[in-house]
Amino acid sequence: MMPGDYKTHNEIAWCPGCGNFGIANALQQALAAMALNPKDVLLVSGIGQAAKLPHYIKANCFNGLHGRALPVAAGAKIANRKLTVLVTTGDGDCYGEGGNHFIHAIRRNLDITVMVHDNQIYGLTKGQASPTTDPGYVTKVQTHGALLEPMHPLAVAMALGAGFVARGYSKDVKHLADLIQAGVQYKGFALIDVLQPCISFNKKNTYQWYDERVYTLDASYDAGNEAGAYQKAREWGDKIPLGVIYQKASFTYEEKTGLAGRAPLVEMDIDSIDVGAPVKAFQVDAEEE
Repeated sequence: MMPGDYKTHNEIAWCPGCGNFGIANALQQALAAMALNPKDVLLVSGIGQAAKLPHYIKANCFNGLHGRALPVAAGAKIANRKLTVLVTTGDGDCYGEGGNHFIHAIRRNLDITVMVHDNQIYGLTKGQASPTTDPGYVTKVQTHGALLEPMHPLAVAMALGAGFVARGYSKDVKHLADLIQAGVQYKGFALIDVLQPCISFNKKNTYQWYDERVYTLDASYDAGNEAGAYQKAREWGDKIPLGVIYQKASFTYEEKTGLAGRAPLVEMDIDSIDVGAPVKAFQVDAEEE
């Protein structure tokens, strides 16, 4: 299949020039490069501009609640690990409302790929500061400028034990497509934080602003050096690194629980399962109380 084969005919609701277009193009290129059949791919999203992406990609789609994309993706992967499960979410959706799920999804280390459209603002709800907004940035809500220190999502992910931590830039579609492909092929939880300009509500972190700061890590960089990778994960400001920041092999949730050696739940014969005994035991316990 070609990248265009993964496009739907749905009308795109993003603003012209939005960085989300580059992410959608990169995802289409990655899916084509891996020759994945749309029926074997599941895109899970929460709420936000990033959550609209599954509507424009020919694959299975699940739109959940704000901040709740990760538990849905986890459940889907546990039930059918033959699926390629990708989460498409925003910085507010994942790091704000979904922060608790973000923490424990990393701890579980399910084999899913999480793409965070990080525009450093709440774009859908018209420009409030998000967990990654730069200090001092003035919004309609933070009228005196954002006061809180921004979250460093890559460093947080590393501290929690994530084995694949990367950063892309929506303007560099080819590089981002390569990162998505690497994340999908990694066995375990893969985080790709994508710098994605919001042309309507973030007037600071523009394409020009990023172009003056981003640089791609070269072949001499050692993504397996945890100490060095942690420094790169926190590097922000005049220089911002792109690429696989950190990568290590680790046991997945499926391997730790023994699910990897069994048929997926969706293929199990449920007709032979007798739930009578546990139901009866529950009833007895309830009566005794």
